[in-house]
Amino acid sequence: MRTTITLDPDVERMLRDAMHRSRKSFKETLNAAVRRGLTCGKDQVARNRFVVKGPFLGRIQPGIDPAGFNKLVDKLEDEAIVEKLRRP
Repeated sequence: MRTTITLDPDVERMLRDAMHRSRKSFKETLNAAVRRGLTCGKDQVARNRFVVKGPFLGRIQPGIDPAGFNKLVDKLEDEAIVEKLRRP
């Protein structure tokens, strides 16, 4: 089927880069890209999603601000650096 399409400049650049890497024609590269895009379903995307699972650190008591821990660590680190610099 022959048709006319309008590509956004960034999409055209990606397509031209892919053509250069694969050493294939515009038509072959565009067809492969469209084919990959249309055959990639939601199930496949969900399966490939990267998820980081952190360790369970227990419950934080009510009234304690977790962001405050970072401030405390920064303060302790600063104090340690100053103490190191003061020692001859």
